[in-house]
Parts: sequence; C-alpha cells; structure tokens
Amino acid sequence: MTLSRFLIVALTLLGSSLQTQAADKPNILFIFADDQCFDTINARGNKEIQTPNLDRLVNSGTTFTHAYNMGGWNGAICVASRMMLISGKWLWHAEKDHAKTDQLYRQKGRMWPQLLESAGYETFFTGKWHIRTDAAKAFTVARHIRGGMPKQTETGYNRPIEGQPDKWSPFDMKFGGFWEGGKHWSEIVGDDAIDYLRMAKKTDNPFFMYIAFNAPHDPRQSPKEFVDRYPLDKISVPKNFIPEYPYNEEMESGRNLRDERLAPFPRTEHSVKVNRQEYYAIITHMDAQIGRILAELKKSGQEDNTYIFFTADHGLACGQHGLLGKQNMFEHSVRVPMMVVGPDIPRGKKLDTPVYVQDVMASTLELAEAEKPDYVQFRSLLPLIRGERESNYDAIYGAYVTGQRMVTVGDWKMILYPKAKKSLLFNVADDPLEMNDLSEKPEQQAKMKSLFSRLLKLQEETGDEIDLKAPFPGLAA
Repeated sequence: MTLSRFLIVALTLLGSSLQTQAADKPNILFIFADDQCFDTINARGNKEIQTPNLDRLVNSGTTFTHAYNMGGWNGAICVASRMMLISGKWLWHAEKDHAKTDQLYRQKGRMWPQLLESAGYETFFTGKWHIRTDAAKAFTVARHIRGGMPKQTETGYNRPIEGQPDKWSPFDMKFGGFWEGGKHWSEIVGDDAIDYLRMAKKTDNPFFMYIAFNAPHDPRQSPKEFVDRYPLDKISVPKNFIPEYPYNEEMESGRNLRDERLAPFPRTEHSVKVNRQEYYAIITHMDAQIGRILAELKKSGQEDNTYIFFTADHGLACGQHGLLGKQNMFEHSVRVPMMVVGPDIPRGKKLDTPVYVQDVMASTLELAEAEKPDYVQFRSLLPLIRGERESNYDAIYGAYVTGQRMVTVGDWKMILYPKAKKSLLFNVADDPLEMNDLSEKPEQQAKMKSLFSRLLKLQEETGDEIDLKAPFPGLAA
C-alpha cells in the first residue's frame, strides 16, 4: 500500500470512528424564554397561571428553584444575559467581548454552539438572538433570527387607564408586534423546531437545538382564547404592589425607561392586573408551543436520548414594587425558572442551591464530553443534580449599569444604590417578597459589613470596576 493510500484509509477510519462516537452522544434541546419570572409556573406554586407543559418538565426532571441572572450593562438586560450564555463569561468580562466584532468568536470558534459543533453536534437555532455575533454563521442551521422585540405601537404604552377605553388589544393583529402574516412569533418558533426535529431523524450526528422564544416579552400579545382564560377578577394584585418605587431615578430604572412606560404612573391596581393578565396569557400561549415541540420530540423517537433545559434570560417585575421591567435587583427580576430533564435526571427533584442561568452552557459541554475552555467561568449543573457537589457558588452577584449592585449569601440579600447612597437588606427566607428592609437595624450592621466585603470580592471576579467604598464608607469600615 502506498503512503498516500495509507493516509486516505487512516483518515477515513478516523472520521468513521469520530462519527460513531458523536452518534453515541445525547441530543440537547435548550428552550429559552424571555422576561419570564421564576414565579410563573403552576407546578411551582402559582395557581393563577396555566402551564401544563412546563409543569410536565417540573414533574419529569430536576428544578433549580434559585436560578439567577447577573444583570446587565444597559436597559436591554437580555443582551447581557445572552452574551454571557454564548461566551461563558461573567457579566463585565462578557461586556468587553460584546463590544468587539462578531469575528472574535467566529474565527476562534469560541461560541457555545461552535464548541458543541466541534464535539460532533449539528446545531440549530430559531428565535431571539439579540447579540452582535451572527447566529446564521454560528449555527449549522438557523431560521427566523429575531432581534430584541417587534416595534411596539405608542398605544401600547401608558395603559390601561381605569375608566377610559383601552385603545390597544393583545389579540388584535392590526397592532403588528408579534403578529406576522396571521401567525404569532411563538407559533413560528414552534413550527421551526418541529420541522428541524423531523430533519434531525435523518442525520447520524446528535443535535443541539437553541429554541429562543421572544415571549413573554412585551408587547404581551396572544390569541384571544388565551387572554380569555384569565378574567381580570381572577387576577390578584401582588402583595408587594406599591404605586411607585421611591428610588426609580437613582437606580437608573426611572419613568423614562421603556419597560416602565408600559403602565401609567402612579401604578394602579387595575393597570397591574391587566398587565399580569396579558403576561400570563402569552406565557400560556408559549407553553402550548412548547407542548407541540415536546410532542414532536416524543413522536420522533429521540426523546429517550435527549436532555432538555428550560430557563429564561431574566425575570420581570410586572407590577411588583411599583415596577414593570427587569432593570432591578429584586428576586422577581433576577430569578428565573430552570428545569433539566433527561435520561438519568431525577424526576420531581427540587434543588434550592443558587445557580446562574448561564450554567446551562457548561452543563451541555459536559454532556457532549467537550472540553470546557479556561475562559468559561460558569459551572455545570450536573454535579449538583448527581449529588456530587452541594453548591456551585457561595454567593450570588447582581448589577445593573452603575446604579445598582446586589449580593446574596444564604438567606441574606443586600442591594445597593450607589447614586442614592442607599442600602437595603432582606432576609429572603423570611421575607421572600422583599417588603421588610432591615438595613437600618442596629443588630444587622455586622451582617451588612460581611455582605459588603463579599460583594467587593465578587466585583473583582466579575470585572466590576465601579467604586462602592466611596458611597458606602460605613460598610467598608
């Protein structure tokens, strides 16, 4: 045999071996919601909302009850969350990468889907992308790549006003938004995912599907039948409702922020109930599309070899604390649902240990038997699920622009507003709705200093460069 012939045979055998190894790996289905608060799943205790398919995931797998997003460097929190997810880097390190050209990741193959592709996966994307890198070039197959949100009509803001006719409707297609050619964007995402699952049956390689819904982001639109499931007299006003948050401007989440203009100031119970009605309706509509995807996965015969991850980029206030948006450090805005389902994942298990949304990325690398690059800072969830490790993090960090910082350690949470020189302290175990600020209590000053010290260390780890000691000299002492 000649040398050239030998090399051809050797390479052919190597390629066949690698293909066989790849075929033995599990499929990965990642389903990503937008703006979904952790407390919006029926099986997790919210009995006002209907989420039968998300309930199935809760009952069929392991739920992380305290999954956090670190925050954002501008009003579009989803950009930071998604950049952290794709890069594997913590907040301010991810921001520096996001400021560079998309070629940084394309050329070096450092993006999440590219790492999985190198491990033998065919990668698929549909839905909301919303970062500067090019999804069409990052995935093997990409369809209906969306930006942050469709254009909202002005009639969709500062509404409803009690006693006046509401000029906007979540199910009237004339307002555009998520309605496209008589279909809702969520339905198009569902169609794309189903079509790809049918294609994937014909390939030998495992698949990685990144299914990114724009729902339940505003404009909170859904078909009338879904809105009708939530009569206003059945929607409760959150217990932590107030007409307006007192530190709006200092926390850089003021009246002019787009999210906050969805309801009039001061907030009324009526406007909050309508916002929550539409929020629940679009979540239930998204849940129906997830049900279609899960049904197709089962029909395809690939369910038993597929790991499913469901989570969201961040939460949403939707009337809590006088806020509508996600540009704050309260639990309703930094915490999201997170469920993991798969062949060897315990069913109906709940884990309260704190994790980050972006830990999903490292988890999939472990499933794919792909080497985790040194620059990936987030950590796999799988050792927690298997009971091999009790926690991924001893403290959780949060930030929004320069106006807010947060640290959570155990049951305790401190929020800082540097511009207002204001601190808040909550025991989130005793006070989950964060209504009782303990920061002025003399007996809690040692706790405040301890949390502040931990936050300073987290600043170094996350690349946070703002000075907290100047506005809070008493805590730094």
